[in-house]
Amino acid sequence: MMNKITKIFFVLLIAILLLPSFAKAQSTVPKVTFGLEQSSNPEDFVLTMKLVLFFTVLTLAPSIVIMMTCFTRIIIVFHFLRTAMATQSVPSNQILIGLALFITFFVMKPVITEINEEAVQPYVRQEIDQAQAFENIQKPLKIFMLKQTREKDLGLFIDLRGEGLPQSKQDLGLSVVVPAFIISELKTAFQIGFLLYLPMLLIDIIVASVLLSMGMMMLPPMMISMPMKILLFVLVDGWYLIIESLVEGFV
Repeated sequence: MMNKITKIFFVLLIAILLLPSFAKAQSTVPKVTFGLEQSSNPEDFVLTMKLVLFFTVLTLAPSIVIMMTCFTRIIIVFHFLRTAMATQSVPSNQILIGLALFITFFVMKPVITEINEEAVQPYVRQEIDQAQAFENIQKPLKIFMLKQTREKDLGLFIDLRGEGLPQSKQDLGLSVVVPAFIISELKTAFQIGFLLYLPMLLIDIIVASVLLSMGMMMLPPMMISMPMKILLFVLVDGWYLIIESLVEGFV
């Protein structure tokens, strides 16, 4: 393994050393530069700020997807399921994250459609300004999050902020709604994970008791219980039931 890493390192080192000479030989290679230039056209400044805003949103996109959608609950439930079945890295993290992302897109499609119709497209057509577009983006997200958030969690952050009760939930800012939504999602995910653990724990107890009564104390119970867990999960069509329950929980 170390030999392969060493070879790869030397290949990259040689490529880096030969890169300047290759660039000199290719006189027609295009050059990319970054800099600041003065312009009397206000539209150039607006375009620059839009690009900066776009890259900022792109940087925060993973946090937005994880914290303001159903992704958190789904991925935590998948983790509990894999741990309860003791299958270690099967399914792999890439598969679970990919499945969680596609289910998230499926659940959030109505919200994404509303955001596109009420905020993105009017802003592109210059029918609304940036502030109004941001306000229209918040509304469907707040409706979705507030539907899944407990009153107790909302009250916690309202009290911690110390600004009094708003006239309606829609008047709450994202600084209050998002952390309350995350706490509610974590509790719901842990409740589902506990329910998933119960039948798997029962199988472990039964297998361990049977092996102990037969005097087979040297045989690890995990070797017997894991195939039985997989068989039970397949017989009840576990993936279908779990995905159905998760999706219907957001409807």
